[in-house]
Formats: sequence, structure tokens, C-alpha cells
Amino acid sequence: MTRPQTMKGMVLTGHGGPEKLVWREDLPVPDPGDGEVLIRVGASSVNNTDINTRIGWYSKSVRGDTASGTTGSYSEGADEDGGWAGNALSFPRVQGADCCGTIVAVGEGVAPGRVGERILARTMQPRGDDPNDLQIVTLGSEMDGAFAEYVVISAADALTVRSDLSDVELASFPCAFSTAEGMIQRATLRAERVLITGASGGVGSAAIQLAKRRGAHVTALTSPAKAADLRAIGADETLDRDGDLPERAFDVVLDLVGGPRWEAVVATLRNGGRYVTSGAIAGPIVELDLRTLYLRDLTLIGSTHQPPRVFTDLVRYIENGEIRPLLAKTYSLQELKVAQEVFLSKSHIGKIGIQVAS
Repeated sequence: MTRPQTMKGMVLTGHGGPEKLVWREDLPVPDPGDGEVLIRVGASSVNNTDINTRIGWYSKSVRGDTASGTTGSYSEGADEDGGWAGNALSFPRVQGADCCGTIVAVGEGVAPGRVGERILARTMQPRGDDPNDLQIVTLGSEMDGAFAEYVVISAADALTVRSDLSDVELASFPCAFSTAEGMIQRATLRAERVLITGASGGVGSAAIQLAKRRGAHVTALTSPAKAADLRAIGADETLDRDGDLPERAFDVVLDLVGGPRWEAVVATLRNGGRYVTSGAIAGPIVELDLRTLYLRDLTLIGSTHQPPRVFTDLVRYIENGEIRPLLAKTYSLQELKVAQEVFLSKSHIGKIGIQVAS
């Protein structure tokens, strides 16, 4: 195919409200460098990180929940450390942490035979020579992502996928499911009792499927209105997110919420239990009684960096039909602002898809 010189896309022009997202039809199509591939994007989806990055929530100056800053009120002070890694982001930036697409060109050092492969892009991409340093860049944050017609990524981070699922179905997997699988692998979850907070969201609903795949007994913390839907995708039990929580009932907690109920959530762990977090939508600042931590032999784990096997395992689960996509609704890329509004309403289960290729 003849590669165009320009492409359409949604560009983030700075930290702030939805007005910082600008539709462009004159973006240059990037060229793949050494070891890179050019992807024609088929589909992406909406994630919390898109909102968090836009509003500057990752800045250490922010102490509130994500919903309170969605109009852009967190943007002041975020210019110095508004990215995932605590660094300043460069603008304009094409966001989009999820990508399903097709390789249309390769750079030096990449086999020409890869052209035409259907791929999923790794969202959290390792960097640096020292694997123990846990350095990453995130698609759509430190590098341009999939909210445009084309994107360049490392060939090693473009994993071939063989599936009958549509592009938008496949694009619902990378960020949410790899985050959930990363948490589960860090916790070494087995056939144990696990509590999942924020269970109706993209990562939470992914965690239900992935935990059940390992034989765990899953309890989902959610609103009563969503309880039946979560049981339908595999949760064994549900608890009201605003109700009383049992103490010392779970071996593992997978927490995506944080906020004012954090201490009560930690109290649900049995002695020797493991707590893993990869999000804090209800607020990042919590109070910990260190006596609870050491007298009850608890383990607290943060989870962002992913060993390469997390994503290769995920692709294998997809190809084997062991997990399924959970798409609540799909919008076109030009409707991204509307899609984010629907996402922020939190009235859905699973993911909001973004169709990129026409």
C-alpha cells in the first residue's frame, strides 16, 4: 500500500479539561526507526490513564480522587511531573494506551516479512539495560499512542495475535488485562480467596476473569446495581462498596480504588495476606497503621512494571479463548471526548472501545 504523508488523530495539547483534546487531520505519519514498526491502528479504547494523564493527576501535587479533577482543576502544578514516571510530558501528545492494528512498514533490523501481521501493542514497554531497574515507557504517555491512524512502536512490543475477534474487541485487552495480569502474577495468586475493588471497571472486570482462570474464589466490591453483571462474568460473590466489609476473610486483595476506605479494605486480609495496588481512583493518600502491617505479617505490593511474559501470556490466553472481551460501547476516534464523558459516568461494565480505522 502507498503510505500517506499525513493522518487524522486526537491530540492532547496540555494538562487540563476536555478542551485540551484537539482533532487534527494534518498530523505527520511517523517513520519507523531501527528496530521499529509502523502500525496502521484499527482500534483503541478508553482507560483511566488517559483521563489521569490529561488532568495531571499523576503529579505529586495532587491529593484528591480522579473524578474531582476531570474538568482540569488538577492541571496547575502538573507541568513538572504530570507523567507516569513522575516527569514532565511533552505536548502535543497522541494518547491511546491500547492498540490493535496491522504492521504496514518496518525499520532497519526488522524482518520485512512482518508487514501485514495483525498485532497487539504492549502498553507498558520496558526500557533500559538493567532489568532490575524497572524502567518503562507507557504507550500514549511518554510516547505517542493509538488515538491516531498510525503509530510507531518497537518491533519487540508488537505481538502477533491470531484471533477471530474484531479489532475493537482485541483493543479492549492490552492496558486493562495486562495491568490485572501483572497484579495477579506479582501476588502469585492461586486457588485462593481474592477481593477485587473497582470490579466493574476495565481492570477490575479483567481481574475477575483472570483470577477465575487460576481457580481463585472471587469476591467483587461494587455497587448493588452492577452485582448481577459481575457474577455473570465470573465473580463468585459481590460486596456493596459502601457497606460493611468482613475482616480477615481474603488471602489477596487486588485494589484499584484506594481512598478513604483503604484501611477497611486492608483489614479484610487474613494474617499473611497480600495486598496489590495498581490504581487509586478514590484518592492516592491513605493512612496506614504500621502495627497492622507487621503484627499481621501482611505484604503490600505496588504493580506497574510488567515482565515481558505478562503480555505474551495475555496473548496466549486470548488465542486460546480463555478470556473474553467486555465492550460496553464503541465510539469513533473523532467522538473521543464523548467516549471519555461516558467512561467517567462509571455506568458501564468493562471497556469503552474506540474505532480508529474506517
